[in-house]
Amino acid sequence: MSWVRVAPAASIPPGDYATAEVDGAFVAVFNVDGEFLAIEDVCTHDGGGLAGGQLEGGQVICPRHGARFCLRTGAALSPPAYEPVRHYETRVVDGVVEVQGE
Repeated sequence: MSWVRVAPAASIPPGDYATAEVDGAFVAVFNVDGEFLAIEDVCTHDGGGLAGGQLEGGQVICPRHGARFCLRTGAALSPPAYEPVRHYETRVVDGVVEVQGE
């Protein structure tokens, strides 16, 4: 398993996000009250991006059709999405957020 550097933690304030490519997939890393949570940046309903969606607690709301996803597990929590997205482990090393790849 390898770790992919995303961005300095200080550049992702609470309520914001950063994106990175991890093993060929686009990943969105969200800062939820100082905790960095990462999921694949694709809504399983229609393939649109989740980055930029409204955060509500540990959930992101898809900006296109309102499906909700759990940022801790990737679970789809409401229609129109029924399939989960991939969840990624995160860590902060020397002030930089990293996402665990394959």
